[in-house]
Amino acid sequence: MSLKKIVVIGSSNTDMVVKAGHLPVPGETVIGGNFMMNPGGKGANQAVAISRLGGNVSFITKTGNDLFGKQSIEMFAEENINTDYVLSDVNHPSGVALIMVDENGENCIVVASGANGALSPADIDKARALIEDADILLMQLETPLKTLEYATELACEKKVRVVLNPAPAAFLSDSFLKRINIIVPNKTEAEVLSGIKIDNWDTARSAAEIISDKGIENVIITLGSKGALVKEKTGFYEVPVEKIKAVDTTAAGDTFCGALCVALAEGEPLIEAVKFANKAAGITVTRTGAMSSIPHRSELL
Repeated sequence: MSLKKIVVIGSSNTDMVVKAGHLPVPGETVIGGNFMMNPGGKGANQAVAISRLGGNVSFITKTGNDLFGKQSIEMFAEENINTDYVLSDVNHPSGVALIMVDENGENCIVVASGANGALSPADIDKARALIEDADILLMQLETPLKTLEYATELACEKKVRVVLNPAPAAFLSDSFLKRINIIVPNKTEAEVLSGIKIDNWDTARSAAEIISDKGIENVIITLGSKGALVKEKTGFYEVPVEKIKAVDTTAAGDTFCGALCVALAEGEPLIEAVKFANKAAGITVTRTGAMSSIPHRSELL
């Protein structure tokens, strides 16, 4: 039996990471420690997570025609990701992300989108057959919204399940949200979408209800060390996680989303898929780096 097909549309960046004792406030200079340069971007991280966890994944993205872009394409191929629609842009550089991580594993990130910002509906048209033949389409918000809206229209016409990770936080129209089958915001993103301040399970439930009322049947709010709040149709479920010492939370959300799609593609019910995603993300936060911290399937057995 062939694996169900997952398509990821999203960003590909090179992450430049500095570790420091604390994150700087405006105007402050902090002397950091180790510096690392790694492949990243939310789309790339999620595609890698899917592949490492056993999924069949194709990645639609745009890189610059530069060293970073060429290295990214080679890496995707090594990770067993279909690169037929990793497009090269001669007019824009590859995306980069500047990341600071403090001693508690918290991070702050600034992204220069580069070629990611040039991913267009015309590029999506080139991959129309791939999207229409997919079982799951996974997207984030580091590429132009009009491009994602167009891809969602194509997916919905063919009844492809659409999973949206609304990161970074942004205003999204109800017409767009109505085409989403599963939305996976973190606490901050859920607060932006709902207008509810989330500080416990009850407020998370209220936020999920407001988000669901926009036309989304399934809402998963990730709450870091607490776990995830799931609204599935009319039911609410708290899915806690084991207590873990976080070293670096970078890419934990991306690992969660990738793992969720793998489990769903394998036919797992939504709550079991969330448990699998929690477990995978829990491994990610015990390691430094973004893509380098994403686990393989064998580590979850």
